Formats: sequence, C-alpha cells, structure tokens
Amino acid sequence: MDFQPDEVTTEYTGRVREFLDEHVIAAEPVLAEQIAATPDDWSARPVVRSLREMARERGLWNLFLPPGPHGGGVLTNLQYAPVAELTGRSSRLAPVAMNCSAPDTGNMELLAHFGTPAQREAWLEPLLDARIRSAFCMTEPAVASSDATRIETAIRRDGGHYVVSGRKWFATGAMDPDCALFIVMGKTDPEAARHRQQSMVLVPRDTPGVTVVRPMTVFGYDDRDHGGHAEVLFDEVRIPVADLVGGEGEGFAMAQARLGPGRVHHCMRLLGMAERALDLMRERANERVAFGGPLAEQGVVRTWVAESRVEVEALRLLVLKTAWLMDTVGNKAAMTEIQAIKVAVPRAVQRVADHAIQLFGAAGLSQDTPLAEIFAAARALRLADGPDEVHLAALGKAGLRPEPPKGRQP
Repeated sequence: MDFQPDEVTTEYTGRVREFLDEHVIAAEPVLAEQIAATPDDWSARPVVRSLREMARERGLWNLFLPPGPHGGGVLTNLQYAPVAELTGRSSRLAPVAMNCSAPDTGNMELLAHFGTPAQREAWLEPLLDARIRSAFCMTEPAVASSDATRIETAIRRDGGHYVVSGRKWFATGAMDPDCALFIVMGKTDPEAARHRQQSMVLVPRDTPGVTVVRPMTVFGYDDRDHGGHAEVLFDEVRIPVADLVGGEGEGFAMAQARLGPGRVHHCMRLLGMAERALDLMRERANERVAFGGPLAEQGVVRTWVAESRVEVEALRLLVLKTAWLMDTVGNKAAMTEIQAIKVAVPRAVQRVADHAIQLFGAAGLSQDTPLAEIFAAARALRLADGPDEVHLAALGKAGLRPEPPKGRQP
C-alpha cells in the first residue's frame, strides 16, 4: 500500500481544512448560542444553513458518496477517509454543513443502490440537495436489537398497500421537522427463513398513523444540532406497495449493505474527534500549572498522550486499509476489517477522551469543552450499528475458519 495521499485527496483535505479553520470551528459557539436562544426548535439553525451554502460554493458537498450512478460522488472510500476524519474535528457542524452526516448518508446510499427510479426522484434528489432530512427506523425498545432478525414491527400486505405497525426508537434526525422520510425495517413474512423475513419500506412523515413520540437523550445530550433521536410509533400506517425498497425479504441484506459504509464513516470521524481531544490536551498541559510546574511535565500526562498517539496512528492505518479494501474488493469482502474498526476505534477514542477529561478536571465535564460530548459519542458508537460483542463474535468466527479469505493484503 502506498501511504502517500494522491493529488485528489491532498486537494480535498486542504480545502476541508481551510473551511474548518476559517469558518466551521469559529461557528461552534454561534451554534451553541442559537440553540440556547431557541430551545424548543429542532430544525437546522441559521448558522448551519449559512455553512451549507459555503460548503456548496467550495465543492465540499456530498463527498461521502463514492463515484457511480444516481448522484455518485467524486471521491473513493480511500480518498474520503482523511476528509471524514477532518470533519470529526467539529462533529457538531462539519458533517451536517457538508451534507455528510448520518443517517442521511446511509439512507442516500440505500436509495442509490436499491431504490427505484421513482423513489430516487422523490427522495434521493432532495436528500442530496439537503432540502429534506431522513431517519432510519430499525432499533426497537421491546426486543434485543443486537439481533436484527428479532425486530417485531409488522409490514403486512393488504391489496395495493402495505400496513406498518410497530414502535422504533433512537431514530436519529427524526425530531427535525425537515425529516420528511422514515425508512422502516420490519417483517413481511415471519414464517420465512430467519434472514428473509425482513423488508424495508419508505414512510413519509406526514402519513396518517405516524407519531413522533418523544426525543431520546444520549448521556443527557439530546443532539439537537443533528435533529435529535426519537421514539416513533407506526400505528396501522398505510403506504403504497411502490414504497417497498428492493424486494420482500431483502431487508436484512440491505441493512447490512447500508450499515457497512456507515460504520467506516463513523470511525473516520471518531479519529478526528480524537485528534481534537489531543490538541486540547496539548494546549491544556502546557498552559495549566500545578505542583510547581506545567502539567506537561507530569509523567502520567506524557504517558496518556503517548498511548493515545500510538492508538490513533495504528487505527488510522486500519481504517485506511478498510477503505482501500472497500474500493478494491467490495464492502462484503471487507467485512472483517469493517467489524474490526467498528470495535477498536470507538473504544480507543473513548479512552483518549477520558484522558483528556481527566487532564481538564471539572472543565472537561462541562459545556466549556467538547470533551464530554466526544466521550458520549464514542461510548454510544459502541452500541450504534451493532454492539461490540456482536462484531467480536463475528470476527472470532471468521478468524477460526479453515481457509482465510484471499485478496486482503494491501
């Protein structure tokens, strides 16, 4: 593998870094002020809309989508990886400003790969243009969602319609009034083979029977700047059969196809969060004086920084290898690496954030730094898109197969 970024990667990372340094980071306190001034509003704030226009003008728009038909982007996964890492340095603003934030990214990829021409025209085009937002409704409060085959939401055929009934939660973005589309996973045939029972349907927000019940918090954070997370009730919701995504029984396979790239994007951004935490640690350690000298002279602080640097550098290489495999052998063949980074990166970034919080003391717990939010995000991602234990079990199973998969070496 060539570790030197190509010209395209270098160009885009330079443009993104300039955008972050000159506009995005400086807008973070503005966003906080606007949220505080309108606490009951879940929509995108004026500062977000302004940054979106700047991103469009700079060609920093929809960069997450690999080259291909139906609105394909300009960057490969390997080229996008350093870009996504940079956006993690301002995770509240940069991804949404560049239309590269979850769950819209995964939903757009789902529609691009599996949607009909009519579905893409109705939903993909406005999502690519950020005229609307969307939510992905898979997780349920009543079942162990670590086993996605156990979901209970029913999608039953009734003539020319499907009728959807069930309760979902942690549907990211669903509190935003601009969230016009719910992609819902449920069971169309409970008697089919275990992984063929599930299907996905498109449910417009304004369909009768859809109720956004309440916002959900993550360690007390409501993620209002990202449209929040919601519990959503579907009570005998009738939709046309044309709103089925793919075919009946293909929901589980499509979910795995959707979540694979999403897991990589999460890990890329998490590395940027870790770098932001390390920057703050360096500043704090050199400025803060205790016990007769700056904290940078304390051996334990140096150990924290050194161990954090080793972990970040090693995991960045693994993320880059994963992105390279996705480009060269495909997402399915890269699943071992996707699972590995999904386990390792959130754990490592959680440790980095924990060290940074410890260094900052009480300030690290407060709203005056992004550290507590970084910690919460890393901890949450040990559950989102599948808990650590599920991925570790799959990795162990793959590692014990008699014949290792070919074509994995860079």
